[in-house]
Amino acid sequence: MKRLLSALLAAVMLFALCALSGCGSSKTLTLNVYNWGEYISDGSEGSLDTVKAFEKWYAETYGEKVKVNYTTYASNEDMYAKLSSGAVSYDVIVPSDYMIARLASENMLLPLDFENIPNYAYIGEDFRGLYYDPDNLYSVPYTYGVVGVIYNAAVVDEADAGDWDLMWNEKYKGQIVQFNNSRDAFATAMYKLGIDVNTTDRADWERALAELKAQAPLVKSYVMDEIYNMMESGEAAVGAYYAGDYFTMLDAQADDVDLKFYYPERTNYFFDAMCIPSCCQHKELAEIFINYMLSEEPAIANAEYIYYASPNSLVYESEDYREELGEEAMSVLYPGVENFRARYNELAYQNLDAETLSFVNTLWESLKIS
Repeated sequence: MKRLLSALLAAVMLFALCALSGCGSSKTLTLNVYNWGEYISDGSEGSLDTVKAFEKWYAETYGEKVKVNYTTYASNEDMYAKLSSGAVSYDVIVPSDYMIARLASENMLLPLDFENIPNYAYIGEDFRGLYYDPDNLYSVPYTYGVVGVIYNAAVVDEADAGDWDLMWNEKYKGQIVQFNNSRDAFATAMYKLGIDVNTTDRADWERALAELKAQAPLVKSYVMDEIYNMMESGEAAVGAYYAGDYFTMLDAQADDVDLKFYYPERTNYFFDAMCIPSCCQHKELAEIFINYMLSEEPAIANAEYIYYASPNSLVYESEDYREELGEEAMSVLYPGVENFRARYNELAYQNLDAETLSFVNTLWESLKIS
């Protein structure tokens, strides 16, 4: 009995000493990251799981455990609704350019402390000072891309390819797919007509509507993700989509399909960037996470997995990365646009005021029911 009491007393004393000294502490920090689906290298097919790699690196570097609570959204608008509800708290988000401008204007982003993000030095000058964050206060570019036209060369004459006119070519009636969202669909018509995609002139939007109505009898379907199966199988022969996604389709195309890609002269350029929302609970940790994602191994892994262009010089100057992608992919993803910043600021979507946006949505609905 005395031995039992002595053992219990020793255990109590040991527990008390551990509580005071922190020995055996299992405290784990939590970092809440909110990103697009399928938008980070996750360990599948032999890729680097960059989230797990960050957790391991952080523990080894700082002697603390961190758990990344990684969740996804389907659209900028879904993400905005979650944040503006005030019911959730995220530490890192990855919105698109126009949404970054909106969040900043509504005081929903925190200025970044770049002392904690030294790898920002690897972001090329062409990718700074863009319209959505002109003073580089709130965002670190993650990926960028350009919209182009994908076509099946087994069906489409090469002479017909090269500009937006292909999507209005009557030779391919019933084989053309169009974006199933107002901003992207109207943009194809506006770029074709030489109209500013950020105009507030209602007459310009009505001209674009007329162009879309002229196209409508030729359109097989209005699509978003459905375009993958339709182009890969040969069910459709012409469609506009994002450059990185072309290679996903190329890898999965049927034997009798020969997919090709080109950029029209005027088209949409877009960025997604890492930001810290005002609801953030762990700002310094969030900045450390962003900095880690800019380091060479995770940055290259993410770029290879996502198949979008990277603004990070550690990626696009890497010989291994270039060899892995191949010449065709590099030429498509990195088209070498002269004076990129000016081109982007001219052609990229910007925020439409509420009145214009409502008018455009009304026009879109009239197209879809006509």
